[in-house]
Amino acid sequence: MRITSEFGNPIKLLFLLSLPLILTVQSFAQAVEKVIDTEFDNCTSIMVGKKASTDGSTITSHSCDSRSDRTWVNIVPRMKHVKGTMAKVYFEPKLTTMPDQPNRKVTVEIPQVTETYAYFNAAYPIMNEYQLAIGESTFGGKDIMQSDSGKIDCPELYRLALERAKTAREAIKVIDELTKRYGYNDVGECFTFADPNEVWYFEIVGPGKGKIGAVWAAVRVPDDHISVNANASRIRTLNLKDKENFLASDNVFSKAEELGLWNSKSGQPFEFCYVYANRNSLGCRRREWRVLSLVAPSLKLDANAENYPISVKPEKKYSAQEVVNMFRDYYQDTPFDMTKTILTVDKEGKSIISPVANPFMNNDLKSLFKVSSERTIACVRATYVQVTQSRSWLPNEIGGIVWFGYDNPTATPHIPYYIGNTTMPNSYMVDGRAKFNKESAWWAFRVVSQLAMFRWQDMIKEINPVWQEIENKAFNEQSKIEEQALILYKEDPNTAKDFLTKYSNNIANNAVERYWLLYEELWSKYTQKF
Repeated sequence: MRITSEFGNPIKLLFLLSLPLILTVQSFAQAVEKVIDTEFDNCTSIMVGKKASTDGSTITSHSCDSRSDRTWVNIVPRMKHVKGTMAKVYFEPKLTTMPDQPNRKVTVEIPQVTETYAYFNAAYPIMNEYQLAIGESTFGGKDIMQSDSGKIDCPELYRLALERAKTAREAIKVIDELTKRYGYNDVGECFTFADPNEVWYFEIVGPGKGKIGAVWAAVRVPDDHISVNANASRIRTLNLKDKENFLASDNVFSKAEELGLWNSKSGQPFEFCYVYANRNSLGCRRREWRVLSLVAPSLKLDANAENYPISVKPEKKYSAQEVVNMFRDYYQDTPFDMTKTILTVDKEGKSIISPVANPFMNNDLKSLFKVSSERTIACVRATYVQVTQSRSWLPNEIGGIVWFGYDNPTATPHIPYYIGNTTMPNSYMVDGRAKFNKESAWWAFRVVSQLAMFRWQDMIKEINPVWQEIENKAFNEQSKIEEQALILYKEDPNTAKDFLTKYSNNIANNAVERYWLLYEELWSKYTQKF
């Protein structure tokens, strides 16, 4: 097939000539991805209450920083089901499954509801048609808590919650009912729920070996606060008399006593994060510090502290775009920026950061340059980053939006997908994780970000204007597009959905084309500089 850039130049030949470099880029990426600070350091999630956002949106997010999660994305439609039918619950090997998922293992069948809701689906489902959105971050928890008898894992709880719930509180109720009956079999997870009115921070662990059930706790994020999870359990004390702001499983205290993890007669306070997990990882805690310090610098939080407030009131209101930018943070302008000590001298004799210094160096390079390792918010392993907006004053089809960007967020644009959209671009439906695939959108962004590792300081200056042009245009025209969609919606909701689908897919397709061209440009310019 002949492929052309948006400027009409053939790129297939140049691409084939550059295949050896792609293989080098793949090898380099694999080397970079060996860096891991803790057993669980694969995701970050940031939450924003509606009074803490610039436009009244509730916001949640998820940096899916895994080396194995699938890269394809699809939209699962609303479906009606015959009363009495059963729904299959799967264990899903995310690396190998495709959109039709033919090779998933069925763990249990449960009674199906009469109607399941449409949702935007990635490695983890993201948002449903009622603007209920979920973010995620794994914290592991104590080994004693993991069940070998439960039937439902984390991604399936995600899916079932979005299929069956309209609000964050309903999602927590769905999860409670399902895990009581069928059991949770995964490690400790944090789910971050946002509906058009509320944001909830939820943590869950298993009930222990041989047991069916789960143990969980949830805290409502105040409307004027921002919160974060970065792979460490954070819920401490629970005021279960305050049901507006705290919820928990019936066994949250009794299970701890049953397993000898806490004694109510000891005089020691019950703290969920210490009873069922730990706060040992500095790599996790430092990301918490960074987010909370960015939004509330006057708190002067200690970068080495063990605990921080679960949420803080920001010193200004934050937009979705500013939340996206937090995921690009690698501790710039702090002592923890891993590039600041790798220096060279320019032509004028001035000391500058070396062109090869980058925030995502593998352990060999860190050792060579004598750099202390940091797990930054921006992550070279990212499969994608999502930032969602849920807005109560708009119809669901327009009010729910997912800002979605593939791969390393420092080098890629985030594209708006409305929950009323009906299809994804074809290239977004092609999996690229198992091997290189030119038809996969993920690889367009991947080859650029990984190529930049060879000469980061120079190349990122050429990459930034590309993603900024795409992303800034989308944010700048958001209000205008939504005004047009609202006019169409009042005439015919389906016309509005078609309009938004075409809008999102055009941005995505143009971005993919532009990134393949950018790859050519970088390859051509920097060939002699490696």
